[in-house]
Amino acid sequence: MTISEEQASRVAIVGGTGKVAKHLITLLHARGDEVVAIFRNADRSDEIAQLGAIPVVLDIESAGVDELASTFEGCDAVVFSAGAGGGSPARTRAVDFEGAVTAIDAATRARVQRFVMVSAIGVRGPLPGEPDDSMRPYYEAKRDADLAVEGSGLEYTIVRPGGLTDDAATGLVTIGDTVERGNIARADVAAVIVAALDNPGTIGHAWEVVAGDRPIADAIIDAL
Repeated sequence: MTISEEQASRVAIVGGTGKVAKHLITLLHARGDEVVAIFRNADRSDEIAQLGAIPVVLDIESAGVDELASTFEGCDAVVFSAGAGGGSPARTRAVDFEGAVTAIDAATRARVQRFVMVSAIGVRGPLPGEPDDSMRPYYEAKRDADLAVEGSGLEYTIVRPGGLTDDAATGLVTIGDTVERGNIARADVAAVIVAALDNPGTIGHAWEVVAGDRPIADAIIDAL
């Protein structure tokens, strides 16, 4: 199912307190969509509600499929934007991969076909860094999460951003199966996710995205 700009939709965001997710909440809420933001820290509930989302306190590390599926009921799409944010390899695996698999299974159970995975640049081919690189568990988890959604039967789009910054949105990006490494504003990543949800042609695609010189909608059309 594709999100429509003409009719309000309900979108669940796993990892709803993340910086990309907060930009995404703002964009979706501004156009009249209903957003369910799922996150583990109850202290952030008021902040997320003020952005316009329905806060749901649920820890993706410990949540069961049925529990998460109940929060997806009635949604038109799920966006997985959760991440451990560093720390131990075990927790990175638990959040970035196992949490993603839980979300994929929950979306399937809740009959929510549309799924956007926020991944990382460079995981399509040989992983960046050496096997003992501290970032290796992160790239491995993102790669395996991508493979899981690709094999899920869901109507997925995978967005693999480059280095994330807190710069203001430009609306200008480079998108492709593989692109030269670079940075991108988190606000622009959120805008790419919205554009992907709106364009049914993005279903089944996995794209890297960095700052560039093409308007987002045009860049997506170029990549199709």
